[in-house]
Amino acid sequence: MLADALGRQPVLASERLFSGRIWDVERHELELGGERIVREVIVHPGAVAVVALNEQGEVMLVHQYRHPAGGTLWELPAGLLDLEGEDPLVAAQRELAEETDLEAGSWRTLVDLSPSGGGSTEMIRVYLATDVRELPDAFARVHEEAAMERRWVPLEEVVEAALAMRLHNATLVSGVLALHAMRERGVAAHPADAPFDWHPAHRP
Repeated sequence: MLADALGRQPVLASERLFSGRIWDVERHELELGGERIVREVIVHPGAVAVVALNEQGEVMLVHQYRHPAGGTLWELPAGLLDLEGEDPLVAAQRELAEETDLEAGSWRTLVDLSPSGGGSTEMIRVYLATDVRELPDAFARVHEEAAMERRWVPLEEVVEAALAMRLHNATLVSGVLALHAMRERGVAAHPADAPFDWHPAHRP
């Protein structure tokens, strides 16, 4: 069975190079293939994202300015796993509510992603939320989220835009393509409580 293998090589020496508001940068020395090598690693808390699908087959997207990317991107509702001990599903439910004023009656796991495994510990779990409904009260959004647009878009339109290279957020592209492939093959998404061994806080 084709599968990634969890298991980090022992770190022989490490140094904190930078401490940031969201992530840190560390210098690690390890032995690989009989050779001592150095890697600079972004230590990231991990994140969750949500493909919220309504009864009309539309996906909830948010449009947000992303300074490092140099533009405003269409994305899935998402957020960091930066509350110690918080269950990823609970975090996803919170982010969906805070960013889109939605809640869902059914949750499944779509896919786990390592966006930049060569330089970052970040792992993102993408959930599928169905039986969605509007919350009675809207959340007060501040800072960059205050001007964030939200929009229901047909799943097929999102897939078409992703394949035409008009969308660039890796989590959005991966999540909608995973959902599309599962629906085409008649495969169910994974349980909401599927093991998350690659969660940054749980890796050995």
